[in-house]
Amino acid sequence: MKSIILREIKSFFGSPIGYLVIAIFLISNGLFLWVFEGDYNILNSGYADLTPFFTLAPWILIFLIPAVTMRSFSDEKKQGTLELLLTKPLSIWEIVNGKFLGSLLLIVLAIIPTFIYVKVISNLGAPEGNIDMGSTIGSYFGLLFLIAAYSAIGIFTSTLSENQIVAFIIAVFLCFIFYFGFEGLASLIPGSSTIVSAFGMQDHFKSMSRGVIDTRDVLYFLSITVLFLSFTVYQLKSFKA
Repeated sequence: MKSIILREIKSFFGSPIGYLVIAIFLISNGLFLWVFEGDYNILNSGYADLTPFFTLAPWILIFLIPAVTMRSFSDEKKQGTLELLLTKPLSIWEIVNGKFLGSLLLIVLAIIPTFIYVKVISNLGAPEGNIDMGSTIGSYFGLLFLIAAYSAIGIFTSTLSENQIVAFIIAVFLCFIFYFGFEGLASLIPGSSTIVSAFGMQDHFKSMSRGVIDTRDVLYFLSITVLFLSFTVYQLKSFKA
């Protein structure tokens, strides 16, 4: 599996993809948080916290992560190398996990530079250091689990077509449904909003952003991640058969 992970990382940074992903994520966040006027501008919010960042990041990642994962198996199918990959002395689970962890690592590398935001906000606080670290740490953990779930969905959709654009569109759609769809549906069903919204990622991400790492939220994200990785394995087994 290690060879698959290294192969993915090398392919990301052996082409402009890896650098573009990191640059687009950091630049887009930086512009919305520090430059553009609006609800996401931290300097205009009047509060020393990173709530605007953790509100904006999931929406940027809805498009960014599918752009990273869309080539995982689509490109293998298009190039005719998927059969060769499946004949390697690795189980299908190891291949899928290798692809998944490679994509996950790239997105995590894009997140790491945003730690500087914590230092900047802490320095801007009145008094200096006046920042809710519990909420901030919980939000970063929530973002990590959200990235894992998005990546698993993207890896799965890359097995559905050899066309990377098709895989990208399906991944964006599924990520949107799981992040916002249930929340939107809950607002249309009076009396059961809590139950319906609990099926969506946004509800669990917001819960973790409050600084409380609830096992129910962790299990939810792990379940979504494992579910879509299982779908990916099933798809590859059917292809191999």
